[in-house]
Amino acid sequence: MYESTRGNLYDQTASQAITLGMVPSGGLFVPSNFPDLNWQDLQGLTYRDVAKRVMMPYLTDFSEEALSKIVNVYSDGTFDGEDPAPLVSVGNFGVLELWHGPTAAFKDMALQVLPDLLKVSLKQFNRDEEVLILVATSGDTGKAALEGFKNRNGMHIVVFYPEGGVSPVQERQMTTTEGNNTHVVAVKGNFDQCQTAVKQVFASELLKAQLEKKKLIFSSANSINWGRLLPQIVYYYWAYLQAVKQGKIHSGSKMNVVVPTGNFGNLQAAYYAKRMGLPINRIICASNSNNVLTDFFATGVYQSQRSFYQTISPSMDILVSSNFERFLFEMSGRDAEKIQAWYNSSNQGSFAVDSMTLKACQDTVYAGWANEEETLETIARSYKTYQYVFDPHTAVAMKVYEDYRYETNDQTFSVIASTASPFKFSSNVIKGLAKERQESCRDEWQALDRLNQLTGWKVPQGLQGLENKAEKSVSSIKPEDISEFIQKKFA
Repeated sequence: MYESTRGNLYDQTASQAITLGMVPSGGLFVPSNFPDLNWQDLQGLTYRDVAKRVMMPYLTDFSEEALSKIVNVYSDGTFDGEDPAPLVSVGNFGVLELWHGPTAAFKDMALQVLPDLLKVSLKQFNRDEEVLILVATSGDTGKAALEGFKNRNGMHIVVFYPEGGVSPVQERQMTTTEGNNTHVVAVKGNFDQCQTAVKQVFASELLKAQLEKKKLIFSSANSINWGRLLPQIVYYYWAYLQAVKQGKIHSGSKMNVVVPTGNFGNLQAAYYAKRMGLPINRIICASNSNNVLTDFFATGVYQSQRSFYQTISPSMDILVSSNFERFLFEMSGRDAEKIQAWYNSSNQGSFAVDSMTLKACQDTVYAGWANEEETLETIARSYKTYQYVFDPHTAVAMKVYEDYRYETNDQTFSVIASTASPFKFSSNVIKGLAKERQESCRDEWQALDRLNQLTGWKVPQGLQGLENKAEKSVSSIKPEDISEFIQKKFA
């Protein structure tokens, strides 16, 4: 069963939690308890079967047959190759490549599964309405959600992205998505403003009532939805299984996990895997110049009212990390009253946690950050040293991992979660790789070919020919007009 981080809703089934997306009166759904799952019982299984075994204990109102069909996406050709998330050996650490799905970003790992989880949940929940999916994106979630939900009967999806705040490739991926049920909207603001406005829409009783008359209900494809977060737990088990199989760690030894993060969902999934018994030692949180999380882990103060930086790692340009609420719920000993007080809107995005909660946070997570110059240098240095190409998000994780090793001398085998193909950010990757000769490539489509020439790496299928695809018409609105847009379009 599932409950709210704020203590305002209890005893919800998985189907109810996935259908609702977030707690209507504020808060996020969390499982009431965590199953124990011994990684040794998963040895020799395919990714699809590992996914089934990891997810099944959380979906007790789903039939085994239904879940088997859902996870089949990992082996039906949707992902490149037989292994949808290969662990690549680089130096004395591993890189978990999570970008072999149709949109070349880690979001595919969950968003190719969520539509079917939602479809089954609606049936279990005895809801016959159509679903309106609202998504705020900092770049990668938008396209992955559009790709997952396109042409799904009874489902409509609207993606809001910060105008000028995503890479040209990310934007073109979204605006060229097929499907009559997909809608893309540029918002004149940053990601946090998009996300806040979308949450306000979810909380609007008036809008909900208007949509219900049209037989429509809201749900979310962001990682606030448990159905988005659950499939992300799977690939940490997969990483460990591969590390043992490859002889990188001894059976039962612990591994570190390094995660570039903005909205904290990918990191939260690693924490849940640890709670389920996976031998994870340190979880390393890597931020870019929007380093609100790094500051929190140092001071215990979360201060999102600060300067916002638009960087070369746009998917991390976030100051309000939604999933962090789930993390604090666990670190505070599941104290819903504290969560309610910290996330009270009157705090205006700033709060300080108590010393016991801060110590629990620091014992679980090491946090660091890298600026743009360091990120570019890391791209160049890593390629020179390992002949491996990092995108500007994973390069942040690499830099923070290097800092962690230098500071702690921790020799534990570590896995870096690689969240996107470098080709999604070709021009900035080239800027890093060719720094010594000051090469740059402003044309993003030429940059794809140039990066291929420089490295010999293949351009992902989903990014080929993007510049020639027909684009949707894209509305451009202010954050405060999102509610009115939904009303006019659907109510």
